[in-house]
This record gives sequence, structure tokens and C-alpha cells, in this order.
Amino acid sequence: MKKIVVLFCLIMSFSFTEAQEVHYINGERFELKTEVDGKLDLLWNVIDGKYRYFVKTVSDNIIELKNTKIDGKFQEEYKTLLNELTSETLSTKRLNLTLFSLKEFIDTYNSNSDSNYQSTAVRNKLQFRLGVFGGLTNSPFITNPDNLTTPQFGGELEILDVNQISRHAVFLQAKHVLEQDELQYSTTEIALGYRFRVINKAAFSLYGNVKFATLNFTTAKVVTTIDDVITTQDFSQTAFDVPFIFGVGADIRLTNNSYITLAYNELFAILLDNQGNFSQDFTIGYKFNL
Repeated sequence: MKKIVVLFCLIMSFSFTEAQEVHYINGERFELKTEVDGKLDLLWNVIDGKYRYFVKTVSDNIIELKNTKIDGKFQEEYKTLLNELTSETLSTKRLNLTLFSLKEFIDTYNSNSDSNYQSTAVRNKLQFRLGVFGGLTNSPFITNPDNLTTPQFGGELEILDVNQISRHAVFLQAKHVLEQDELQYSTTEIALGYRFRVINKAAFSLYGNVKFATLNFTTAKVVTTIDDVITTQDFSQTAFDVPFIFGVGADIRLTNNSYITLAYNELFAILLDNQGNFSQDFTIGYKFNL
């Protein structure tokens, strides 16, 4: 069993590792990935939590693409440099300093200047991230007089614009809340939501969530007391809602392709009533780029 676990860990580590080469640029050592290989190469990596981009010419000169900010205004040096390197054969007016935008630009230039060049640009602008999570919740939108918390776990598929990386995302989430002896309630929820990254750095992002559509499969035991007679009734329900449930979360980068996730969920909802308990819905998880 231990051998299987070790083998699985090795496979996972290899799947998240991309080929990198060491380059010395102006006396500094960089480990860079080659995104485009042609007459003009595009190299990049995440260095000290920031995306860094470089171009390599046919004479093996490696130059960093920069966009410094002076007196509140971006200087867009990368556009000037690329205009010079490509003899202004392509417009840089709409060129962004993002991986996808640079890749398309340089790929187009290589295709136009070399008939033997094989295009490598991926036209699909969507990126997918898959994650799992677990935590505790007091299910603030149900009757819970003792404010008890129960375990929960689930998974999520997040879809982002690959333009490094968009602040906007949608996600499909499935979670299950377990019951316990003191709170005999459980639910399986499938939710569709939207996410906006307020802070959107390479190493860390902070975002707000809203789940705007949910489908819940709920089971519970309802206890009633009439004339000192206690009765228990099993209850099950399937319900579709448009609740607009809000929460916050954060992604902390582990590797170039994986993240630790932290979330504080179900803070409030527009179309669901809180049943008297402030949210204690916390999860921690792991997700990676597909």
C-alpha cells in the first residue's frame, strides 16, 4: 500500500511540473519555460509571486518584457520592444502583457515570417481548475437552535478566462453536509456560481463568491411535541432555488499549477432567510489546473 501511495505522489508531482531551462540574463539566474519556439521565442515563469516574460531572438539574446509604472502611468516598454523586434509588422495596440496575449502575438509573427513554423497557440481561451474541499458548517439557513456544526466535503470545477488570469470565473460545485446525532440533517447540494477576484496576484488571490442557483437533496428528522408526546418524522425534499448566497475565499499558490483554497461560505443570502445563527461555514481545500 505504501508503494502505491509513493507511486501516486510521484505521478502527481510529474503531472504538475513543466519543463524549465536555466538562463542567465544580465548576471541573474532564471528558470524559464519556453511557451513559443520559433524565430522569436517566448519564455516565462512565476518568479517571487510575479509573472515575468522574456523574448529570445535568433541571435540568442534574451530580453525581458516590461511594463513599468511611473507617476501612475504604465510605460508599456514591452510594446516598443516587440515593435522593434518584429519591424512593426504587427500592431501592438491591443497587446496585453499576459501569457495568452503574448503567445498569440509571437505565434502570429513566427507564422508570418517563417513558412515552416508550426503554430503552437491554443485558441481556447478557457482554463479549468478542479478542486476538492472539506470543513465545518452550522447550516445557517436551517433551524439549528443549538448552533451545532457538522462536517462537510465536496468538489468544484472552476472555469476562468486564460488571459492571465481573469478576475472573473464561474464554478460548478457539489457538496455534502453530514448529519450527526444532535442535528439529524444532511443535504447534498449542486450549485452554479460566479466568482470575482478582488486581489488577483500570481501567488495569492482573494475573491467574493455568489451561488445563484442551487439544487438540494435534503433529508432530516423533524421532532414535534404535542401534549408531552414526542414524535419523530423522517423528512426528505428535493428543492431548486435561486438564493444568491454570498461568501469569500482565497487561493494560495503551491506550485505553478496547484493551490490551497480557503473559504468562508454562506455569509448571507438575498432570497433565503437566516434562521438566527451567524455563518460558521469554513472549508479548506486543494485545486489544480487541468
